Amino acid sequence: MVRFPARGPSRRHVLWAVSALVVVVSLLWWMTPGGRDRPTGSATLATGVPSGVYARYGTLLKERLPRDLPEVELGLRPSQGSVDNIEQVIAGKADFTIAQADAVAAYLTSGGKDASRLRACARLYDDYVQLVVRADSDVESAADLRGLKVGVGQRQSGVRPVAERLLRAAGLDPAKDVRQVYEGIGLMPELLENGGLDAFFWTGGLPSSAIQDLAASSDIRLVELGSLVPALHAQDPQARHYRAAVMPADAYPRVQQGEAVESVAVANLLVTTDRAEKSLTEGLTRALINNRDYIGSRVHAAQRVDLRTAIYTDPLPLHEGAQRYYRTVKP
Repeated sequence: MVRFPARGPSRRHVLWAVSALVVVVSLLWWMTPGGRDRPTGSATLATGVPSGVYARYGTLLKERLPRDLPEVELGLRPSQGSVDNIEQVIAGKADFTIAQADAVAAYLTSGGKDASRLRACARLYDDYVQLVVRADSDVESAADLRGLKVGVGQRQSGVRPVAERLLRAAGLDPAKDVRQVYEGIGLMPELLENGGLDAFFWTGGLPSSAIQDLAASSDIRLVELGSLVPALHAQDPQARHYRAAVMPADAYPRVQQGEAVESVAVANLLVTTDRAEKSLTEGLTRALINNRDYIGSRVHAAQRVDLRTAIYTDPLPLHEGAQRYYRTVKP
């Protein structure tokens, strides 16, 4: 009798088994004696404008959360950006959010309502400040924006305070020397194309899809900003959260043509308050780290989330639930 070798499991079956194991291990962790109470109920994450990285990040986290927190329903709330996000969390409209470290520092320094209640779960990825002009523009530096129509983001966005600081660092008075246009990334590219803007600022992970889309339909340039960092740091204590950074040549290949661009970067934090339940915060932080590769495969900036640096959440202390998670893992 001829014996045929037994067939091994198919790749599909192996992947299914691995996925099932991840879910089972996650559930067992919550149910082990001495473990944590398994979170249940609902939570809300304030994200950002629909075309921004915050919104995409939130959507993907919501998609993956059932694997780690099967009894938690995550709702998403749109916003204008970091400033709006902080206010939503403080007001209790959202339980968690993403916000730039400089916006958080500004809220703390200004003595905003319940500022002492703000907590962080993780440092995420860096936003890069991007100053976009048409390819045939005469603008070669931020100082050349004098007298021009400049998009600085919506009034409650994280873009606006950065843009205004950079304008001051370039020797311009934002209120007098440029014509500020308070629009978001959903409209600024279109305005640049049709002449409604001469330039616009944007802060976002690399690459930002709105700028990729604009580059596919129009000839644009990115203006160097890195030389403004010393003047930026001299302005106020919150400015310490900005650092000189280089946008790699492949961030926007069609725009950069193989050339890196010196810019400014600022960290994003996952933010909550001390009202957030400990086991929920612990579980959400775990889910965030566990799903980094999945989210990062669709949102390039999320690849920068790193367990070794996630605990560095200056200017906010870590929430106790996040601390509990970090104590259980090793980088």
